[in-house]
Amino acid sequence: MRTIINKIKEKAKLLGKTSVLPESEDERVLKAAELIKREKIAKVILVGDEIRIKADAEKLGVNLTGIGIVNPRTFPKFDAYVAEFVKLREKKGMTEQVARQIMFTEPRFFGAMMVRMGDAHGMVAGSASPTADVLRASIQVVGTKPGLRTVSSCFLMVMPEATKQYGNNGVLIFSDCGVVPNPTSEQLADIATSAASSARSLVAMEPKVALLSFSTKGSAKHEDVDKVVEATEILKNRAVNFDYDGELQADAALVDAIGKLKSPDSKVAGAANVLVFPTLSAGNIAYKLVQRLANAEAYGPLLQGLDKPVNDLSRGCSVEDILNVAAITACQAE
Repeated sequence: MRTIINKIKEKAKLLGKTSVLPESEDERVLKAAELIKREKIAKVILVGDEIRIKADAEKLGVNLTGIGIVNPRTFPKFDAYVAEFVKLREKKGMTEQVARQIMFTEPRFFGAMMVRMGDAHGMVAGSASPTADVLRASIQVVGTKPGLRTVSSCFLMVMPEATKQYGNNGVLIFSDCGVVPNPTSEQLADIATSAASSARSLVAMEPKVALLSFSTKGSAKHEDVDKVVEATEILKNRAVNFDYDGELQADAALVDAIGKLKSPDSKVAGAANVLVFPTLSAGNIAYKLVQRLANAEAYGPLLQGLDKPVNDLSRGCSVEDILNVAAITACQAE
């Protein structure tokens, strides 16, 4: 049986997207670039000095044939990038001089601008920088999708054979597990909307979104429950194009018999495949528990809510991790 990540790679190959990898000083990125090109996952652009990149690749035995290399200092569209950045940030006091310096010296900002300006479909970064640096470049340059104000993250969770009855044949989206510590009701509604979109773009899964709580349909009273109820009402007012329900406890969301008992009229209870957690603590703990105790595959954290795809890597990532995230990014750019 083909794994989920292999299916994602196959889809990426058909799409023919272009990914920019701005952290070319990292040898894992150079090795991954070769693999991405060889497996035809995406077209690849590296950012940096061509002489230095090619020298590093030669030392590593990496073949960069067919891989683009863009040096900001000689890039023909550099002035247009600077002008766009000034326009985006002028209300924050951005000047041409500062914008030029950032575009010269901050490859993640330059890579994000390549995505914004349509010279790449997505960006994969973070192997050589903290998450905060990737998020800052993404939010300031790419921005959020129309109608959303929140950048969040999700994990694609793939359950082992023994628990395939949960989600969509064992496939679920967990969100937010990596970005927003204590989301407001408005942010929870944004996270739910983004997670539904992730379900569709990553695994062609029709989302059934459960907004989770320690209460189901008023079984407990608390301000934390109120926040989830309010988020559900916001989704109703937005007239979103996916099934959702809240507030639901995890068992009511996942187990058919319990869902029918606790929320008999729900389209989601007992059949949820997208779980939206009330806090970052809950989401982060949940994905790690499921990953370790249930031996589930966990792919992420994958950024969502951005106008165009950018993904953050762990600084401890492997070459294979970069390859996999590049495939996911290509699918998000569909």
